[in-house]
Amino acid sequence: MEFYAQNGGKRPIRLSDSTRRFAYDSLGRKYGLDTLKTNAVILDGIEGFEDLSTIQKHDLAIQRIAAEAPIRICEDERISGAATLGLGIHHQIPATYDGHPVFSSISHLTIDFETVVKKGVNAIVKDAEASYEKYKGTEKEPFLKSCLCCLDAFKLWHRRYLEALKELPKYKDNYENLKRVPFEPASSFYEAVQSIWFTFAFVRLCGNWPGIGRIDWLFGDLLKADLKKGTITLDDAREILAHFFIKGCEWVNGKFIGSGDAQHYQNILLAGIDEDGNEVTNEVTYLVLDVLEELGISDFPTTVRVNSNTDEQLLRRVAEVMRQGGGILAVYNEDLILKALAMEGYAERDARRFANDGCWEVQIPGETNFCYVPFDSLYLLQMNTLDNYQTDAVYGDFEELYQAYIERLRAHIEAIVNGRLGCLESREEPLKWYPQIPCTVVSLFERGCIQKGASYHEGGPTYTVTSPHIGGLADTVNALYAIKKLVYEEKKVTLSELFEILRNNWEGAEALRAYALNRYVYYGNDNDEVDSIAVRLLSDFADICTSFSGRCGFRFPGGVSTFGRQLEWAPHRLAAPHGRKQGEVLAANASPTPNTDRAGATAIIRSYCKADLSKLATGAALDIRLLPSSVEGEDGIAALVALIRGFVALGGFFMQPDVVDAELLRMAQEHPEDYQTLSVRVSGWNARFVTLCKEWQDMVIAQNEHR
Repeated sequence: MEFYAQNGGKRPIRLSDSTRRFAYDSLGRKYGLDTLKTNAVILDGIEGFEDLSTIQKHDLAIQRIAAEAPIRICEDERISGAATLGLGIHHQIPATYDGHPVFSSISHLTIDFETVVKKGVNAIVKDAEASYEKYKGTEKEPFLKSCLCCLDAFKLWHRRYLEALKELPKYKDNYENLKRVPFEPASSFYEAVQSIWFTFAFVRLCGNWPGIGRIDWLFGDLLKADLKKGTITLDDAREILAHFFIKGCEWVNGKFIGSGDAQHYQNILLAGIDEDGNEVTNEVTYLVLDVLEELGISDFPTTVRVNSNTDEQLLRRVAEVMRQGGGILAVYNEDLILKALAMEGYAERDARRFANDGCWEVQIPGETNFCYVPFDSLYLLQMNTLDNYQTDAVYGDFEELYQAYIERLRAHIEAIVNGRLGCLESREEPLKWYPQIPCTVVSLFERGCIQKGASYHEGGPTYTVTSPHIGGLADTVNALYAIKKLVYEEKKVTLSELFEILRNNWEGAEALRAYALNRYVYYGNDNDEVDSIAVRLLSDFADICTSFSGRCGFRFPGGVSTFGRQLEWAPHRLAAPHGRKQGEVLAANASPTPNTDRAGATAIIRSYCKADLSKLATGAALDIRLLPSSVEGEDGIAALVALIRGFVALGGFFMQPDVVDAELLRMAQEHPEDYQTLSVRVSGWNARFVTLCKEWQDMVIAQNEHR
């Protein structure tokens, strides 16, 4: 049984045959297809249902889910619990009334697994009971009653699993390991893994898509203690962790065609420092890398926190796994991110705890209500500043044009801010929120919600963050640069003449188009002239965003992303000044416009790192594509390590390297049956390539062309 590597090699074998069979079944859709057999619990026929309050309907749905969701115990599993209702795969609470989902669900957060492991869910129960007594008779009582109701549902689901396992002598170890957790603190590594998985599975069973965060930090000390006592071996610990990852593939079904079937935001972080500034890297760090290398599971996109002091041994191990391909590993520059969070006003100890939001945007786990608002900066330039190329407006010089664009950008971000604050009925202290959709299950695992008597969506968490995300960055920079050169410096055309050419989609102006495409050295090639526009634009954008921070206690830090939206943006874009025709699919995240990067990965990183990325506290993602031949042998490992070191030294934020052969992707497109487990990095998530629709596949192939 072989697991596929992008570089064509065989993955190493460390895991037992039974674990590899389990992985084969899970990745082979066995459990995902089983999940589709039961879509949701049905709330029809409940007397008086329509007369219930919104939160009562929600609580009834959670109770029914806990009581009726199928119990699944997989063959030879080492940890138990499963999200077995298909509607959850579609970001809905899996309960329907009159044939329709009752509530949507929550994602883009990493919940508070630290409390679950170290204190146990019973500590949350005690907090909820105390808050219920405190706020009884106030407008906060219904939410706290909902908390207690959902905790009771969690207990019921836990009992159902214990009863099922007890009847199966083969799973005696699972039963014994699940008896105490997650309700009591984990006392061993095995219990800790089971505790987090069972909590995660319940939150996901209820339709939510949480991130998982720093599992080596959560598990490391317990594993060290167990190893010292001799109650576990590293080989057994690796097997247990492998089952955690394999269980995470329980929604793989091949049916979710579009942007892929592996994007449920269950991202993981490794390494970096803890709250006290001590390096986290431990045995669990390396065991996770072993599992990723051997099984190639793409459902847990994993990011390694790297700093200037990161050990060479860890970087080498990261490089060894990274070159297997599949985009499973990415890199955070911890030094830069801690600086960014300090500038945003976070306390040092909170900042050191940073994790991802379930994708790659940075947040404080278990304490942050997070959302991002993406927009197409090229569309904003074309349709607003340049008035759809229909205007007779005259910009006397490039500076005047640039300032006009910045004012449009400011107005757009202010509209985002006002739209977000529209959830408030009163913006005066104490804030009063309009009723939001119930989200109690998530609220249980976000610090502040129970204590304040306020849900995740109504000001409960410690931090409320809305991040405007600028998309199409490279396209906007290149368009501005091309205008600057063609119109204002070289005077090849007037602005009005250029507008007419662009309205006609470059028809009849092929010579000028070829000049714009090939003469200029665009963003991503370490050209200071064009990169200075990117530096300035990102700085101005970040300053505009942070100028709104603090309003009603909200934070509005900027970020850079597309998350694949360049595909949906393409039909709405006009021809662009840098030689691109109407409707082309262009740049992803903070990466260069396709086929404009001519100087290699190092030059891309240098262009990207010239901006002060510490001003973008939620992140700026850079995609780097590498040929398998470039990472072969010892020289390839050394090159990858050097690339990561350079990224950190130059001041990068977040880098997603992927080792990809575009020709291999074409073969997979033609013969999907032969490449079922082939994984690619799409954006903040990975996907099995064959589960992408053809539009997405074509986009990924185009982005991975090495010309």
